[in-house]
This record gives sequence, C-alpha cells and structure tokens, in this order.
Amino acid sequence: MTTKKPTYTFLILAIILVLCFLANISLGSVSIPTKEVFNSVFGISEHDSWQYIIQDYRLPKAITAILVGSGLGISGLLMQTLFRNPLAGPFVLGISSGASLGVALVILGSGLFGGVFATALISKWSIVIAASLGSFLVLLAVLLVSSKVRDTMAILIIGLMFGSITAAVVSVLSYFSSAEQLQQYIFWGFGSLGNLSWNEVLIFFCIYLFGIGLTIASVKALNTFLLGENYAKSLGLNIKQSRFIIIIATSLLAGTITAFAGPIAFIGLAIPHMTRQLFNTSNHKILLPAVFLFGAIVMLICDSIAQLPASDYTLPINAITSLIGAPVVVWLLVRKRKMVF
Repeated sequence: MTTKKPTYTFLILAIILVLCFLANISLGSVSIPTKEVFNSVFGISEHDSWQYIIQDYRLPKAITAILVGSGLGISGLLMQTLFRNPLAGPFVLGISSGASLGVALVILGSGLFGGVFATALISKWSIVIAASLGSFLVLLAVLLVSSKVRDTMAILIIGLMFGSITAAVVSVLSYFSSAEQLQQYIFWGFGSLGNLSWNEVLIFFCIYLFGIGLTIASVKALNTFLLGENYAKSLGLNIKQSRFIIIIATSLLAGTITAFAGPIAFIGLAIPHMTRQLFNTSNHKILLPAVFLFGAIVMLICDSIAQLPASDYTLPINAITSLIGAPVVVWLLVRKRKMVF
C-alpha cells in the first residue's frame, strides 16, 4: 500500500467524522435550524432553550458517541491481535460481565435492603461505581491468573469462564427480583449515550486518554504479536509485560465505556474487521487511528438513527448497532472473500 492512499483515506474519514458529528447534534425530537446549531455550540444563540438542548444534551451525547465508538473499536482490535482470533471482542475477558454483575447487585439486589435505603442505593453514580468495581474485580482475577499462565489462549478461555460465572450469578439475582427491578436492569442493558453530564464526560475522557496512551505505547508489541509469540520472544519482546499492558488498556477502555454507557454490542467486534477491509493492512500504526475514526463515525451514525429525528422516541442503541452493522460486515466479507488478519 502506498503512503498516499492511507493519507487520503484518513482525510476523507476525518471529514466524514466532522459531518456526522454536526448531523448528530442537529437531529433530534426538537428541530433546530443549522445556523442556530452553530450559534448554540459557541454560546451565542438568542434562543435559550435551543442553546440548552445543544450544550447540555446533544453536545455531550455526540462526544460520548465518539469516545464509545473509538474506544470499543480500539479495545476490540487489541483483543483480536493479542489472541489472534477474529471473534475476540473487547468484552472477551469477562469485563462486561463483571460490570453487569456489579449493576445487577445494585439494582436487582437492592430489594434485599428495602425501604428508603434501597432507593438511595440506586442512583446514576452508584450504578457507574458498581459497574466499574465489577469490571475491575474481574480484571484483577484475569490478571492474577494470566501471571501464572504462559499460554495466551488459556487467558481467553479463563476470561470466558469468568463471564459465565458472573452471568450465572446475575441469572440467580434476576430470578428473585421484582418486575420493576428487572425492567430497570434490562433498560441499563440496552445501552445509552445521552445520560452523561459534562462532569461525567470529563471523567470518562480522562480514563479514556489513559487507555489510549497505553495502546499507543503498545503499537510495536501489537505488530510483533501478529508474528506469533515464539517469534516475538526471539525478537526480544517481553511477552508477559506487553500482554499485561494490552489487557490493562483494553480493560480501561471497555470497562469505563460499560460503566458510563452500558454494554454496547457489535462495535468492538466488527469495527476492526471493517477497517482492515478498507485499508487492507495489519500494521497497527495505520489501523489504530483508522479504527478510531471508523468507530466514532459508525457510533455517531447509529446514534443519529436511534434517536429517530422529529420523534419523541429513542431506540435502544444496542439494537441499532447490531441491525445496521452486522449485515455490513457480512457484505464486506462476502465481497472480499478473504479476511485480512
């Protein structure tokens, strides 16, 4: 591949990202003229209600969509490279299951406490903290086991087993929960991009940056892992250390996204494949920024579709990501007839 082609493709993707971002903050149940959208973004709109809608709801939601789409895409790429498995996703280590267990303990287990305490227990921050703790505990268990295991594929199986255990506990909690609690837990499982304040977006962004920093530091190791662990060792790569950093980076990105936005399906698994088909390369120096742009674009498009312009209804973002994305990936793979990996 020549240098020009990726450069032009990156430029086109960047322009598409900006257009999708502007379209996303323009669309919604309240119709706002394009000129007023720009005025509201810069705080010079004469309509206070429109400025409030743009600055306090649509703008944080669009930024959250970019962070979620790019973060899940990058963490999916990390897992697919580490395990050399095209079906690996950002939640393959059980991180999402751990977050779901934490939220289930707060929502479904709150009935055990009863009364006013149960109501106080269920809040936005309590759910975020519970999801973060749940994903962190599963991560801790996986890291503990990975330090004792030499085979990378064994870590993949262990992660899946942790996911099965947490799913079983959630099932038991669901069985003893009320219909109202189950409904609240199911709604959390749909995923949502529009519930974050600017303070929450800032916290989200700081953790996200740390995960991206670790990912950038692992680019050389990621390219080496594609050659196989034995060859990587012969090149002087510290397998355990590199594996540890990649798992931490994935956990920070996927765990934080699940805590703040809920479990978002499809993006982490499919975006890396879509990007490889477009760029026809396995070089992570190209793939990482490409996945960032592609993931952000796809999430913005899915969110724009989910919020049903000119309607008061908002569809579950999980449903849109799967319905829109899965057929596209199938079409790409059938068209190419070969998976780049």
